[in-house]
Amino acid sequence: ESILSRIRSFEYSQKNAALVPVAALGVGGMLVYWLRSRHKIKTIEMGDGWWGSGERPLRGKEDESIRPFKIETSDKEIEDLHHRLEQARYAPPLEGAAFHYGFNSSYLQKVVAYWRNQFDWRKQVEVLNKYPHFQTTIEGIDIHFIHVKPSYVPHGRAVQPLLMVHGWPGSFYEFYKIIPLLTEPARHSLNEGDVVFEVICPSIPGYGFSEAPHQKGFDTIATARIFHKLMNRLGFKEYYLQGGDWGSRITTNMAQMLPQSVKGLHLNLIFVSNQGLRRMISVMLGAYVPWLVGLTREDVQRMYPFIQKNIYELLRESGYLHIQATKPDTAGCGLNDSPVGLAAYILEKFSTWTDKSFLHKDNGGLESKYSLDELLTNVMIYWVTSSIVSSMRFYKENISKDPGLTADARVGVHVPTGIAAFPQELVHTPHVWAKEIFKNIITYSYMPRGGHFAAFEEPKLLAQDIMHFVRKVEQL
Repeated sequence: ESILSRIRSFEYSQKNAALVPVAALGVGGMLVYWLRSRHKIKTIEMGDGWWGSGERPLRGKEDESIRPFKIETSDKEIEDLHHRLEQARYAPPLEGAAFHYGFNSSYLQKVVAYWRNQFDWRKQVEVLNKYPHFQTTIEGIDIHFIHVKPSYVPHGRAVQPLLMVHGWPGSFYEFYKIIPLLTEPARHSLNEGDVVFEVICPSIPGYGFSEAPHQKGFDTIATARIFHKLMNRLGFKEYYLQGGDWGSRITTNMAQMLPQSVKGLHLNLIFVSNQGLRRMISVMLGAYVPWLVGLTREDVQRMYPFIQKNIYELLRESGYLHIQATKPDTAGCGLNDSPVGLAAYILEKFSTWTDKSFLHKDNGGLESKYSLDELLTNVMIYWVTSSIVSSMRFYKENISKDPGLTADARVGVHVPTGIAAFPQELVHTPHVWAKEIFKNIITYSYMPRGGHFAAFEEPKLLAQDIMHFVRKVEQL
């Protein structure tokens, strides 16, 4: 018995000895996996989608051809517009109201008179067609875009592909003044070293000449996936992105979805939704000891008084958002039927979103930054395509969900990022807040002037900042 117990004891100790390295290997493996997973960049699942009419076809591959596209008009289209403009009814404005109640109807009558009697849509169609337009079918809908290449590339200079995405109530036309600065910088005294671009400007589906989705649920993540497919179809493996308004969120989602394809992300508006205790403390202390919470003097000047600038002014400017995020089709049907209503609704944004002080001007300050031809051309893109309702639906698809539950809510942005902070933007996001989401900020610029429609209003300033950012990324 003594001998047997010793043998059993020996066998037991041998088994234990064998288990020790196995356990060590297991624990070590788990530790390595944990360490690697900590450094693994989270991304948005790319997925797939179908936005065409009816069920997705079971057989047959989607037509991936890229087709030349040309904007056209007709006598019938112009006659119908003129008839509607002539039949418009107006409510007299309150005395001294300026733009405090919305678009001033006295000035609206002047805009409509110009639209009816002097605005030349045929001429503007020629302007729109000066850049090459294309359409291609992606996920069941036709995607419109312009693609502008530099006419001359100096020896040894690399051409960088740049996708620029508009927002609401803008269009691809917002980029018409900045495109030549980016594709031919030397001609416009912007000889920024070795940076030259070819520019791709798509229309968001449901905006302008991009077909509207036929199915519910089309959000910025679906748009991001479609635009990645577009760039891939054009033969690009890596590219830069730029956006403001919805374009900012779409391009941010693109960087979260396929960071390996995005060389750099440049934004002139950023969305930061975290409103926790840390942010509250930052806001409270920022007015008194800004350096303690990472705010600069410029941040303080742009953000405070906080309630006035970030709550009251934002509420005043976001009434449209609540309508469009809940019942877009109700308000949209009137705008789709009346060109005068459409112009008032869209152009009011080009007033106060360009400069908050324009609220006090009888003409909304519109002609101090833009020409009526430019403003009405953008309105006409919505009018002739009947796209106002589908553009408004984009708010419902994106805002009616809990922002904390969306796929992109907990995914950081790790690609090189450049931020141009314009002083008249609707909200200011300081660098210290931005880096909570954007983990690799290469440039952060306090722009000297300008508002929400940066490319349309201050094309040279924006072009210079994009070039400065890209030059730094290329030197990394």
